[in-house]
Amino acid sequence: MSGDRHSRADPVELITDPEEKARREAENGVRQFKEALGIIRANIKTGDGSQFKLTQALLLRLQQKALDGIHPLAGTYRNTPVYIDKSNHIPPPHTDVPDLVSDMCGYVNNNWHMSAIHLAAYILWRMNWIHPFADGNGRTARVVSYVVLSVKLDSLLPGTPTIPDLIAADKAPYYSALEGADDSWKREIVAVADMEAMLEGMLAQQLLSATQEASL
Repeated sequence: MSGDRHSRADPVELITDPEEKARREAENGVRQFKEALGIIRANIKTGDGSQFKLTQALLLRLQQKALDGIHPLAGTYRNTPVYIDKSNHIPPPHTDVPDLVSDMCGYVNNNWHMSAIHLAAYILWRMNWIHPFADGNGRTARVVSYVVLSVKLDSLLPGTPTIPDLIAADKAPYYSALEGADDSWKREIVAVADMEAMLEGMLAQQLLSATQEASL
């Protein structure tokens, strides 16, 4: 899509042929989602997922699945500045990334009593704000958000397309919600209501698709 945002950072990617890269990205996307489903399965049916802890290792593991064979920094944080095309947001310096990601994980773990939608929306915004990776930030943010949502709801959510796929299919509301949260954070206010509303609608759409499939 011409309106997509893309990260620009060094070093260069390992695959330069567009068709080959697209094929590898699709394959890696399947691997990343399978990894996410494995994490969800390992943490549900515990009552409320209270034993789950969001960690930097989990994030790096999921990002590595998305960028394996595509980027030399797969599975690691970026070590250079990064810029986002078609966005006014300038991510923080790479030296701040580990501490910021640690704080982000701490927010989720320390506020596990909050709603699943809020925690998922927070992750979706905050990971994009930090932009911890040289590439694969959006893909990884969406899948981590989905993991948090599913574990908090204590469910392997039925229905297709899934929320990450719904976001990828129409990114305009997603980008708008990110920008709104970014503006609030300039005043050091965590405000992700637009992101929450978007996720609520998509969750309903995914679950509705499951009931429709069951009735066929």
